[in-house]
Amino acid sequence: MSDDSEGSVVIDRTFDAPVETIWRMWTVPEHFRSWFGPTGATIPVAKMDVRVGGARVHCMEMQTPDGPMQMWFAGEFLEVVENGRLVYTEAVVADEHGAPIPDGDAHGANVVTEVRVELTAVEDGTRVLMTHLGIPSGSPGEAGWNMAFDKLDAVVAA
Repeated sequence: MSDDSEGSVVIDRTFDAPVETIWRMWTVPEHFRSWFGPTGATIPVAKMDVRVGGARVHCMEMQTPDGPMQMWFAGEFLEVVENGRLVYTEAVVADEHGAPIPDGDAHGANVVTEVRVELTAVEDGTRVLMTHLGIPSGSPGEAGWNMAFDKLDAVVAA
């Protein structure tokens, strides 16, 4: 992935919680499940081996008119600096074991993106600068991230 954030979602938010709390929200499966995903989504499965080279797999479930729909995501941690920086890949299409689906999505693509999360202690709590390379600004992916960050804000405020 390029270091250029063009063509990427960039979100810069401050949360009223210490860095250690926000770090756990990103790296401890039960905490991650409590906030991740757009409004209406749940995360019934989240597995994380938080170390460089470690795997991450999670399932997002949404209710649709045809019943529940599950989407599986998988990736690998590329950089782990406790309470500071987290970088991981994410395969948009994966099976429940974290293996990319050979035929990819409906367009035949098996898209792998990169997520960078930087945490900084500030006077009011923790500043989170998240860059998701490969997801265009203004896309449904950006809307989903903003909804997830709103959920994160509500969880840490509770």
